[in-house]
Amino acid sequence: QVQLVESGGGLVQAGGSLRLSCAASGRTFSSYTMGWFRQAPGKVRVFVAAISRSDGRILYADSVRGRFTISRDNAKNTGNLQMNRLKPEDSANYYCAATIQTSVLLITTPNIYPYWGQGTQVTVSS
Repeated sequence: QVQLVESGGGLVQAGGSLRLSCAASGRTFSSYTMGWFRQAPGKVRVFVAAISRSDGRILYADSVRGRFTISRDNAKNTGNLQMNRLKPEDSANYYCAATIQTSVLLITTPNIYPYWGQGTQVTVSS
């Protein structure tokens, strides 16, 4: 198992930046594909970005591609989501998640992630 704790959320003006971190403990972090998801009030949890455990392949949702950057440091058991040029529609609770899956057909799907952090709130004001 792996335990995940997010940090770095907050309130930022549109156009600003935030860097989210996900600290992992337990089983070796490098054994897991890491994903970031977000959930706005009254909406379903949706995929933001993922980085595969096997080949480091990175996927982004269309809505964040070119603005967000996912990364991981296996030596430090951490993952990061750098968010630039933030928009009000980026406001949500952001979650990091871990899975042993590596298929690009699957790692955008929340249901295949068994391990989740508690979330960190991001609010972007207009």
